[in-house]
Amino acid sequence: MTAAVGVDPGNDAEGETLRTVDELASAAGLTVRTTRYYASLGLLPPPARRGRMAWYDDTHLARLEMIRALQEHGFTLQAIEKYLASVPVDAGVEDLAVQRAMLTSWTVGEPQELTRRQLDQHAGRKLTDDEVTLIEDFGLLRRAEGEGGGVRYTPVHGFDVAVELLQVDIPVEGMRAAGEAIERHMAALAEELTRVLHHEVVEPWRRDRSHGREDAAQLEVTIGTLRRLTLEAIVRGFQRSANKVITRSLDRG
Repeated sequence: MTAAVGVDPGNDAEGETLRTVDELASAAGLTVRTTRYYASLGLLPPPARRGRMAWYDDTHLARLEMIRALQEHGFTLQAIEKYLASVPVDAGVEDLAVQRAMLTSWTVGEPQELTRRQLDQHAGRKLTDDEVTLIEDFGLLRRAEGEGGGVRYTPVHGFDVAVELLQVDIPVEGMRAAGEAIERHMAALAEELTRVLHHEVVEPWRRDRSHGREDAAQLEVTIGTLRRLTLEAIVRGFQRSANKVITRSLDRG
């Protein structure tokens, strides 16, 4: 690799690491072709041009890391493109790391695109067409046209619970009513808890401008831990509330 005259290809004036597109792709765990494709969609800011060379800094890497994280958590490229269009071009590495943490910490596991046969294998048994449609209605399975034709199915977190429920002797309308109640209350709770996390943790952290990349990475770990503990607290809170309902029923009896 030949650098432009007078330019240190390893660092810029502010000490950030500069990379060629090959080095950027390698650092992000992507192919050069995929990296160039993302750039062509406008998902990356233009690189710095010095002579005939294009140089990418840490913010380019942070954006690629965000794209990968969002894809691994089930976001489509179209949704990612729309979201990144709202992110300021001058957003720093720390800001991007915080946004990635806020967007991806709740979801567990990578999405899988499965054929109909693979979907049955994933479920542990052969599903009927009506069952597949019902799980879709519950919002726990997505159906789309795959590359080269053919339908592909993407199970959503909770798919395995839906499969087990279908084997329980409960009327379908009862399942729908329970699912709607859970969705309604969980959506409201998720919005409120996210606001608390944003105002009490993220905003105070952002106001302190002395943070660096390592601090941002630690904040991402902290947010992930808080969310894991929150999930556990929600389960235990529901158990306590359910027990109170049972106790009141016994008292009335």
